[in-house]
Amino acid sequence: MALSSRDRRYEPYVPPLPCMTRRVAETVTWRRWRLHVEHVGDPHAPVRVLLIHGAGGNAAAMWPIAAHVAALGAHVTTVDLPGYGRSIPPYDGRVTYDDWRGALAFLARRIDDGRPLAFLGASMGGMLAYDTAASTGVGSLVVATCLLDTTDPVVLESITRRPWLGRIAGRLLKLARGPLSWVPLPMQWVAPMRLIANDDGLATEVVHDRRGGRRSMPLGWFRTFLAAGPIVAPEEYDGPPVLLVHPGEDRWTPVEISERFLDRVRGQKRLVMLEGAGHFPVEEPGFSQLMDTLAGALWPLAPVDEKDVRDRAGRDAQERAPLQR
Repeated sequence: MALSSRDRRYEPYVPPLPCMTRRVAETVTWRRWRLHVEHVGDPHAPVRVLLIHGAGGNAAAMWPIAAHVAALGAHVTTVDLPGYGRSIPPYDGRVTYDDWRGALAFLARRIDDGRPLAFLGASMGGMLAYDTAASTGVGSLVVATCLLDTTDPVVLESITRRPWLGRIAGRLLKLARGPLSWVPLPMQWVAPMRLIANDDGLATEVVHDRRGGRRSMPLGWFRTFLAAGPIVAPEEYDGPPVLLVHPGEDRWTPVEISERFLDRVRGQKRLVMLEGAGHFPVEEPGFSQLMDTLAGALWPLAPVDEKDVRDRAGRDAQERAPLQR
């Protein structure tokens, strides 16, 4: 599948991409959707990563991040979840949050080839990463920039445009059933999408992206999202380690609401704060801290005789050093 300049629109807002990064797109059929899937980096890398976007993103927005992660020695896969990006149909009134979960579980099993597989979720993609690991049992690591349990009233008050909207949204959306559930609602009417980035240019790019932050989703999707909660309660979680890499200057989702969930997760878990980074963590030194943390988490997953991840991580850290600001 050919990619256009629109698929590179987010590059100017991220530290310079590694040269000659391989980016291949394909269409994968799942149920009634033709999913746009991209594979970034060396297909023979010792580690695989499934990078998951949130409500303001898509594969194009994830591409610059994927390129940097691939430079660490990982083969990265991203997908336009149903209703977003280049996936077809572009709007489906019947899509639900469970369809997002199902598409990711399908894709995780599809790319699982015996290599260690990490799930990396941005924004609300963080909980999708957790759910994918919990439901499939194929992952080796969960990394999230935030963990939003929408059954927690405190979370709902934080992620909606106004706290009062978060308090009543769940009750109102219970009425969105049958044909009413197909009615489109712009994401920006519900979420403070401008807060997705601290860089005004990047925030503008997101809110003007008709395949991303400017999308409308059906009321049924919102209803099922707010009612979903985690697939497995954190107290009963028996999946891979959970690494929360939370932006330190996030104006949308304060770290405290993700910590409320992380504190309840059973098993190995860790929190790393990304200094100076906004919700879309592209600012330094947070961005370099993100890459260094990922390198330190990914290379131990590789087979003992594989040094590629560690070697690439060291080289990439040296190359990023001049970018500190």
